[in-house]
Amino acid sequence: MQANHRKAPGRPSRRPGAPAAGMAVDVRGGGVTRRRIVFRGPVWRALHRLDRRAFEQVAAARLPGLEYVLPRLSRFADHGVLWFTTAGALGMTRQARLRRAGLRGAIAIAVASPAVNLVGKHAFRRKRPVVDLVPPIRIRFRLPTSPAFPSGHSASAGAFATGVAMEAPAAVAVPVALTAGAVAFSRVYTGAHYPGDVLAGLGIGVAAGLGTRLVWPARPPVARATPTAAEHVRIHPEGCGVVAVVNVGSGAGGNGGGPLVPTVAESAIAVLQRELPGAEIVRVGPDEDVERALDDAAARAEVLAIVGGDGTVNAGARAALRHDVPLLPIPGGTFDHFARALGVESPMHAVNAYRDGCLARVDVGEIVAGGAADEPMVFLNTASFGAYAELVDRRERLERRLGKWPALAVAAVRTLRHARPVDMTVDGRPRKVWLAFVGNCLYGSRGPAPTWRRHLDDGQLDIRMVTTGRRAPRLRALAAVLLGHLHLTPGYRAWRGGALELVSLNGDLRVARDGEVSSVSTKVRFGKRAGALAVFCPRAH
Repeated sequence: MQANHRKAPGRPSRRPGAPAAGMAVDVRGGGVTRRRIVFRGPVWRALHRLDRRAFEQVAAARLPGLEYVLPRLSRFADHGVLWFTTAGALGMTRQARLRRAGLRGAIAIAVASPAVNLVGKHAFRRKRPVVDLVPPIRIRFRLPTSPAFPSGHSASAGAFATGVAMEAPAAVAVPVALTAGAVAFSRVYTGAHYPGDVLAGLGIGVAAGLGTRLVWPARPPVARATPTAAEHVRIHPEGCGVVAVVNVGSGAGGNGGGPLVPTVAESAIAVLQRELPGAEIVRVGPDEDVERALDDAAARAEVLAIVGGDGTVNAGARAALRHDVPLLPIPGGTFDHFARALGVESPMHAVNAYRDGCLARVDVGEIVAGGAADEPMVFLNTASFGAYAELVDRRERLERRLGKWPALAVAAVRTLRHARPVDMTVDGRPRKVWLAFVGNCLYGSRGPAPTWRRHLDDGQLDIRMVTTGRRAPRLRALAAVLLGHLHLTPGYRAWRGGALELVSLNGDLRVARDGEVSSVSTKVRFGKRAGALAVFCPRAH
């Protein structure tokens, strides 16, 4: 007797044995079993009809000129070539924001592409559109034979554009986003995908780009400093009254230089001579006394400009504080953390900040050694002691023979092998400190050595330490450096405050301030001078 199949009330009918909507079925072929998700039912059929009609409308569209551009653009985006080429171009710039944008975009593609090509396409296995309605002039290359849903090209485009938008300025992010949109549209225009495939791919790509925040938080483009309306400085169109001190040795290790490629310092001098011909330029060689040159320049300057790395800018800040003149930092080193925190990414940005005449007051960290008659040492970014100071010492000894980056790698390995904790009291409590970081204002990134902050005038010290007990496994200290304040790294402590008092029980303490190392006495106090330094900053502040 045959079974009597009846349609249940209120449920759509389907033939016996057919998969239900959203059911995963086994597809056998060639001895391999694949899982495929099949969508059926009135809703999915209606979406497919809508998707097909949209595809037919795009196929019937006539967009003069794009028949030649979009197929080639789509082809150039194969295997992410377009995006990785763009990432490489961004990485070759001297702007940290653009380098981060290119790297974040590449990381987002590395997440989105496997999700689409290895998971999505093999899960859904949707067939490609029939291209009978697409004009042959658009189908200039062989159509892909892989499953259509979701679109891998669109996922890569959305991922890269999202990653770039999270780091780069609008002048770069908008053209990249428009190019990504053109690549996504080209996949429909050339008959490779339905619009639904493209929208799904873009959604996955955007999610992958935003997801990079989980492992690498996006940094704000500029650290905020409140402009001061109570102070005024004479701004001359040709730069009269500006004295620019240029440390010609800064950045040479990271920039190369040579007869054809100018160093960072030489490029900055060229910009100043062209844009501010009335400014006085003082060149300081590697064997000359930078601090004396800065002090002499600040004594006669209305505005003290400084071209160099963070250590040189630190010396310039001390001279500006002594003579009460505003400071104009110009990037000229390897990292230029302070200048870039202000939003000054290039010499031209510095010139524009000077012309805008926007002054802001920023905090200055200071180190007072007990019993010292000299003026307090200052730091604009960070001060560190323990393993980090040892690393800087080793790097400087190796730098002339190996170059900056190889020397840094060798120094890090040797420091990890040989570093010993420093016995000291921290705010009256005994500690064994492997590594300590004191930031001028609160930093936003994790770990004992963060790199960016949101404010330059919050009146706080950001204090982070890796401490240990009697026996100190080096792997634990390394994990603390790599993972920051995660619970997997006991011994890592972080807090904020207005002061920090230390007493070293191992003799004089080596302290690195803005990348420069010096020795201080056994009793040290870290403090803040809120709003002590006047600096030029872009109008966006």
